[in-house]
Amino acid sequence: MSETTVTASELTLTPAELAPYIQHTKIDPDASRDEMIAHAREAVTHGFNAAMVPASWLPVVVAELRGTGVEVASALDFPTVGVMTSAGKAAEAAEIARLGADQLDMGVQIGWLKSGRFDDFREDIAGVVRASGLPVKVMLELPLLTDAEKEAAVELSMEAGAAFLKNASSGQIETANPASVGYLVERARDGVRVKASGSIKSYRQGLALLRAGASLLGTSAGLSIITDTGDESTASY
Repeated sequence: MSETTVTASELTLTPAELAPYIQHTKIDPDASRDEMIAHAREAVTHGFNAAMVPASWLPVVVAELRGTGVEVASALDFPTVGVMTSAGKAAEAAEIARLGADQLDMGVQIGWLKSGRFDDFREDIAGVVRASGLPVKVMLELPLLTDAEKEAAVELSMEAGAAFLKNASSGQIETANPASVGYLVERARDGVRVKASGSIKSYRQGLALLRAGASLLGTSAGLSIITDTGDESTASY
């Protein structure tokens, strides 16, 4: 009997079944220790892919999630992207790995890309990949790039060893949409995946992004998504 393969575009999931694709994000600057622990416990209770937290809270969240099967993710050169030096990024990446993170998102040097500093752009990412030894997701800020810059950013990121291509750092840059996800999926080499990010607030939006080929969804609205109570007002499909 032949097996039937379900393509991403045919993916059918209930709201709760989106949980394993969600990076449960909490980056509030005023979050307390108790709130970070509660966030980690929510990730376990609902079966989220990972808890995404600031590096300063890694010791607390790593300890809380140890042995649960839920991974811990963090980010650098974020939320203000492209302000750190390459040496600073590499040092922070090494520290994030030492503190026990499993995954790492990073801002890239869009200004260098626009200035034609392609080797520097690539090496900035490669330095983080080498220093951390973790799967690195690059925030490409697609709406800020011309068509030629988008193509260069994707290729240079993959040459540098990025494990994931990410459409944007946040909803301030772009509301995650199937067109941007599809653009990255079409260009991703074997083994490179796509993370969608930016104002992902509802089950319907999350499912559309997965159907477009995203492997992960970065969002602080995970609970609303898996209970199908999220805001649809800013989503585009």
